Amino acid sequence: MDEKELQARFGSLVAAHRRRAGKTQEQLASDAGLSVDMITRIEGGRSGARFPSLAKIATALDVDPAELFTPDVPKGALARGPYANLLARLAPLSERELRWIEGVIEAALKSR
Repeated sequence: MDEKELQARFGSLVAAHRRRAGKTQEQLASDAGLSVDMITRIEGGRSGARFPSLAKIATALDVDPAELFTPDVPKGALARGPYANLLARLAPLSERELRWIEGVIEAALKSR
């Protein structure tokens, strides 16, 4: 994995955890003591974060810093393939779009 791919994964996971926490980029920036521009660049995969900023973001999101690099699944298995791809594709969506997709997934799982 090259640096750009790592930045994109990191940014997607920061965005996913931020949404899970119910925070806006502005709230995360304020809670982490960083600029909104920095959070926007990180989530967009256009910037990484140094360790002090990484620790602040993790604390503001109430997650272990390692969770910002890999989407752990239950029982500690690393998510690869479809799960990681879905997470990366869902991360930039709005709350409304995520709720719609959640409904689609629920309907699909009921029909199994």
